[in-house]
Amino acid sequence: MNSPLKSIICMALIASGAHAAGAQAQSINFADVMPGTYRVEPGHSQVVFSLLHFGISNYSGMFAGASGTLQLDPGNLGASKLEVSVAVSSISTTVPVLTEELKGHDWFDVADFPVATFVSTSVVPTGKNSAKIAGNLTLHGVTKPVVLNAQLIGASVNPLSKAYSLGFEVTGTIKRGDFGISAYLPAVGDEVRLRIAGAFEAKK
Repeated sequence: MNSPLKSIICMALIASGAHAAGAQAQSINFADVMPGTYRVEPGHSQVVFSLLHFGISNYSGMFAGASGTLQLDPGNLGASKLEVSVAVSSISTTVPVLTEELKGHDWFDVADFPVATFVSTSVVPTGKNSAKIAGNLTLHGVTKPVVLNAQLIGASVNPLSKAYSLGFEVTGTIKRGDFGISAYLPAVGDEVRLRIAGAFEAKK
């Protein structure tokens, strides 16, 4: 087979596989998932936050390196439990000077409050592959109730790690002033939108 034709066929196969994988991710339900205890896979877990910047544009940053566990019971989702922590010093933005400022006393004060944690108090299914997760978020030394919306993205054996893995997209909104992070309010927005990519591996 000549090289150009072989390349075209390979590209078609890759595209077909990607389409199939996307279709699988969209149709997967909690009933398809293996129950058990999972741990956060930090390399593919991200906490992205976004807020209004001086009324001009939305600005985003990210936390990484999360840790924690998910006890998942797909047959009785209400019995599931989630506990996640993230090092606040992992914060990053597109402006290095701003990143360092956000670590300081006027903002997250990572020296005194190095870790943010979320501990679930209830999990309520809202669909075959979605749920509302209520829990307590501790940030900047303050604990407040928060409700997150979780969508199951996919579940399968990771071809690289060989571990059975789950992925979720989680969204929610908090007010930073409620947690004592009040610098530049109200010029810089109080409402902070969260979009979390949560990756989990089954514990062996």
